[in-house]
Amino acid sequence: MADITNQELTALLTERFGDKISGVNEPYGLLTFETTKDVVITVLEFLKQNSLANFNFLTDITAVHYPGRKHGIAVVYHLHSMVKRIRVRVKVFIDEHHPEIPTATTLWNSANWMERETYDLFGVKFEGHPDLRRILNMDELGVHPMLKQYPLEDPNRVDKKDEYFGR
Repeated sequence: MADITNQELTALLTERFGDKISGVNEPYGLLTFETTKDVVITVLEFLKQNSLANFNFLTDITAVHYPGRKHGIAVVYHLHSMVKRIRVRVKVFIDEHHPEIPTATTLWNSANWMERETYDLFGVKFEGHPDLRRILNMDELGVHPMLKQYPLEDPNRVDKKDEYFGR
């Protein structure tokens, strides 16, 4: 059992940030909410330093690409309070044509490589990052492979031709 409930944490966040916290839900019991990129670092800092929340561990930073939406990329932060035994997911939707968001390396040193990975795979530029460069792919690679901008299958594959299967 957590030392602070999702409802108490939601009330704490809405009291402090008001309408900057939106989309609150609890899929499978994991408190998830959205905020904006202009206050995301303030929200993360509040979650880390507030004694009632105490989210001392940054589990992951990643992104999700939603093609066709106004704000097509969601940067997702997973935080864990080992002291209070509770987890939270924070989402920030940003423009896929200008994917920029402030860095969280000022709060957690572990954000460094997570942000580099997200930059490499999704093209999200973390403003203020100390060393934002590719970490998994070659420097010459001109694309970000996790963006859904390419066909799922190679149209030239011969093993998928209907005549081979009697169709």
